[in-house]
Amino acid sequence: MSRSRTFEWQDPRVSADAVGQQSGLDFLRSVLSGRLPGPPIAATLGFTLEQVEFGSAVFALEPGEEHYNPIGSVHGGVYATLLDSAAGCAVQSVLPAGMGYTSLDLNLKFLRPITVDTGKVRAVGSVLNQGRRTALAQAELFDSDDRLLAHATSSCMLFPVPAAQ
Repeated sequence: MSRSRTFEWQDPRVSADAVGQQSGLDFLRSVLSGRLPGPPIAATLGFTLEQVEFGSAVFALEPGEEHYNPIGSVHGGVYATLLDSAAGCAVQSVLPAGMGYTSLDLNLKFLRPITVDTGKVRAVGSVLNQGRRTALAQAELFDSDDRLLAHATSSCMLFPVPAAQ
């Protein structure tokens, strides 16, 4: 039986142009409040930024069949996307205006399978260490009973963002 899903997103250049114009925390709060559009990948996969504070970010997803791999569980790439988003945005939340970041690596451990029966999952990212050029963050993926489903660490490169013209 065929299934379909429709989604919409806003122009990603709007948010991209705002990066570095304010602190990372203020930028993420603008995304959370809807003053800036979220990233298209969030609309594509159906996840949301639920919470952001200095040094931490939380994303949530209600898993559906559209997230499945051929063996009937959520694809590892979905886990990785949630964990990369949580770890990276935790790093972004500590950056001053004029600074940006990019992920250098993502090391991931899958601990439990996720299916539609799992219910809502949360990726909780936190900064472990911040230097002048790099930052180290971790992210943990939990189910609604706070069982750990996956764990990741990520190194991020920090760099100055050119001022808007």
